Amino acid sequence: MATVSIGEALSSFLKSARWQSRINEIRIQREWGKIMGATIARYTRNVQLREGVLVIATDVAPLKQELQFGKQQVINNINEYFGEKVVTDVVVK
Repeated sequence: MATVSIGEALSSFLKSARWQSRINEIRIQREWGKIMGATIARYTRNVQLREGVLVIATDVAPLKQELQFGKQQVINNINEYFGEKVVTDVVVK
């Protein structure tokens, strides 16, 4: 029988139970200011992660445009913060 660490076993369980995505969404919501900065966090709301697609809402037109142009940078920031591929696309509403 192979020996597996508790962390590896827990990670495997979360992925198989499809809870990992929800946990990642909660972490993104809680740590949004650290990931993207206080100014962006202040003017965005309803940050959600659905099957790898990050949905961000904002009423500030210049910020919306900046986030749309910088989608790849947002993806890179989050994936780098998590140390794994969590986000594959960004939708700004």
